[in-house]
Amino acid sequence: MLLKEIKTIFHTELDAIYGSQEVASCFTLLTDHFLGLEKFVLLLRPQWVISKEEESILFNALSQLKKHVPVQYIMGETEFMDLKFKVSADVLIPRPETEDLVRWILEDYRAAQHPHPKILDIGTGSGCIAISIARYLQGAAVSALDISNDALQIARTNARQNDVDINFYQADILNDSTTTQLESTFDSIVSNPPYVRELEKKEMHQNVLGHEPGIALFVSDKDPLVFYRAIANFAQKNLVANGSLYLEINQYLGKEMIDLLDAYNFKDIELKKDIFGNDRMVKGVFRG
Repeated sequence: MLLKEIKTIFHTELDAIYGSQEVASCFTLLTDHFLGLEKFVLLLRPQWVISKEEESILFNALSQLKKHVPVQYIMGETEFMDLKFKVSADVLIPRPETEDLVRWILEDYRAAQHPHPKILDIGTGSGCIAISIARYLQGAAVSALDISNDALQIARTNARQNDVDINFYQADILNDSTTTQLESTFDSIVSNPPYVRELEKKEMHQNVLGHEPGIALFVSDKDPLVFYRAIANFAQKNLVANGSLYLEINQYLGKEMIDLLDAYNFKDIELKKDIFGNDRMVKGVFRG
């Protein structure tokens, strides 16, 4: 069967669900991942024929996409900060917005020329934040924690694949008794915790709602800052004086986050927008 014929089938079956541009992107990702074909193969070789086995792989992916399974879960991997990360339904798919948070940390430390910073990632999931920092910030000692053992298994695999050393801990930031194992102070703490309110589910796509882990996404409408209070409380006890706290946040709660950090003894609070122009990141310096 011609590859271009399968591409036509993808568009016929999926354009109404995802839009033509997104379908084309998914098709390119799938053919690259499963068949090892470069992006422009159909332009250069429009009569490219694939085997029955390759057809089966693509039609299986098509079936999953029709069920709103994210393409990253179908492939079992994604890219973040130009690194490869294994992903499954046990972890969130890393977002481009979170890359901005990592870049902020890297830029700050490169400017400060801190030789051996100790950095903790809370709620590490796939490990994308911690691993990217360890990979690109030479000399950093990076630790990471998550409540999910399944997520930590994936994070450990990703650390090995990206050739970095991370100290991983299973702990619940909402339960102080589980975090006592981190017998250390840190120069910086970073977190992308659950922050999507139940009322915001209506804004989300079905491939997120139906497949990504709710435990890593959602908080109640009544207490949307529950994780941020716990993280700020932990940071008060475990950050060095003038240490930094970096957080990815709900775009609608920027002012509330500034007020929260101020109440927890942080200064020089900065709020930054993401690549889409939404309030997405906040940083505070601990007064100590």
